[in-house]
Amino acid sequence: MQQITNTILMIRPVGFRMNEQTAVNNYYQKVLDGLLPETVNAKAQQEFDAFVEKLKAAGIDIVVVDDTKEPDTPDSIFPNNWISFHQQGTVGIYPMFAENRRQERREDVLERLEEKGFMIENIVDYTAAEEEGVFLEGTGSVLLDRVNRKAYCALSPRADEDLFIEFCEDFEYTPVVFVANQTVGDERKAIYHTNVMMCLAETFAVICLDSIDDKKERKNVVKHLKEDGKEVIAITEAQVNNFAGNMLQVVGANGKRYLVMSASAHQSLTPEQVATIEKHCEILSSSLDTIEACGGGSARCMMAEVFLPKK
Repeated sequence: MQQITNTILMIRPVGFRMNEQTAVNNYYQKVLDGLLPETVNAKAQQEFDAFVEKLKAAGIDIVVVDDTKEPDTPDSIFPNNWISFHQQGTVGIYPMFAENRRQERREDVLERLEEKGFMIENIVDYTAAEEEGVFLEGTGSVLLDRVNRKAYCALSPRADEDLFIEFCEDFEYTPVVFVANQTVGDERKAIYHTNVMMCLAETFAVICLDSIDDKKERKNVVKHLKEDGKEVIAITEAQVNNFAGNMLQVVGANGKRYLVMSASAHQSLTPEQVATIEKHCEILSSSLDTIEACGGGSARCMMAEVFLPKK
């Protein structure tokens, strides 16, 4: 089993904008005043293209699929929420909270990977849960420790506990469940995706422990990480607001490891945190300001890891 991969699927946006349907529980989204939708999309495309170039320059294999004008999918740039790819040739397809995000699920994305020589043996489809109003948004909701067979999930309106347990049974993971909150006004509200406050790498984990209000749950998460030999790098809620939790470790040329994040995430880290991460791998960052502001997601959300076997 490998924890990280060299192949990443990314979807290039054509109608990116702030999605009004996700803003109800994604408190990281902002309205960029005075910017026309076309301008927002053009800026997002520029950020996307520059990001892809940086990843390719590091020797990471990026499969870019262009989004289509129809149907209207403002969040298609975040494919990791609707699909996941596993080493045995299994694909997971997930139920999405926002109705307009359900249309991001596209057959031709799978066909494109097959054209590139990847093998898809079977598909585990959880989307029927949408009819019950139950959601589990892919590797946004579920963080996989593929080597130690553990799955971490912060429960939220987009991450249902029963469905998460079902996923763990299907894919043979031990569930680690908790609630992660953020301060919205003077209230504590559930963070919409686990991968906003936590990143799992091969030998370390970046996590906002302050967001896990329940002490028992917090202790349990740390216990699991430590018993699997991961160095725990704690980040603050302010750093989470700069998407410092939304990172992904990948393999570049010659097996070199990178921790991928946005420029704002990188800039929010302290020199000590940077030094700790750099003991494990190099940092690769790119400016994603427009995508973060309007989409309320960052580098990790844009990258769907491909672990499928090759023919």
